[in-house]
Amino acid sequence: MVERYVVFSHGKDGEPWGPKITSLAETARSEGYGVESVDYRGIETVRGRIEKLVEVCKNIQGELVLCGSSLGAYVSVSAASLLHARGVFLLAPALLMEGLPPLRPGALDCPATLVHGWSDTVVPYEQSVRFAHEHHAVLHLVESDHHLLDQMRMIKYLFEHFLIALDLTPELR
Repeated sequence: MVERYVVFSHGKDGEPWGPKITSLAETARSEGYGVESVDYRGIETVRGRIEKLVEVCKNIQGELVLCGSSLGAYVSVSAASLLHARGVFLLAPALLMEGLPPLRPGALDCPATLVHGWSDTVVPYEQSVRFAHEHHAVLHLVESDHHLLDQMRMIKYLFEHFLIALDLTPELR
């Protein structure tokens, strides 16, 4: 029985088993994690997506790591403290986008790593710089666009490192 899971949240127009999630799910499994990917298609509101993530996670036994891309990153961070997540791994995160409700104070109370493309024209990388600074999160800026597909080899490495680091004691991280 798997005692820890990575739960993936896709972006606004994404799908639950797109190329990024499929690739990162392989990495999670290789590190002993079960994987789940939430299907948000047809759910237009952010609140509805957060509720869906919480609902899915209620049925998962074990420790949770949340992984979100774009709007899915916002959903993951919004639910992280509610779900007592061990960590969050965020790709091109839409965390400070105009039109989204501000994240509640204390929403992020676990280790976080962000990966963002320098050439992202959908979500400006400066938002990730600001968020990482404010939350003492790890930030990797890579030469890519919003989709980050041309950097998947590097992102898989960063994700593997993130998952391994969660098992280290704080003084060894």
